[in-house]
Amino acid sequence: MSQQPAPGHTRFSDDGFWWWDGASWKPAVSPDRLWRWNGHAWVPAAQQPGAAATSSGGSVGAAIGITVGVFVLVLVLVSMLVTVILLTMGNQIANVFSNVAVALSG
Repeated sequence: MSQQPAPGHTRFSDDGFWWWDGASWKPAVSPDRLWRWNGHAWVPAAQQPGAAATSSGGSVGAAIGITVGVFVLVLVLVSMLVTVILLTMGNQIANVFSNVAVALSG
């Protein structure tokens, strides 16, 4: 990557992905996210101290795990609710369907 001149004090955006060159915001991370502008030169992103991690494999796995867990929890709660409703009102529901069947046939 080519070096770009930087002012004496480089100002980065809050998210760290942009830096101010005195006239406009420039990207502080290369498009492939392997290089990061440190204010003086392009350095490998993994070697810059204090740089945010570019790979989020752990957080993606945690997000997938949480999503699957919540989905399973919702399925269990819905099945428990349906079971309780059918146990408490099953005879009444069967009676309603029986009455509808008799009314439609007669």
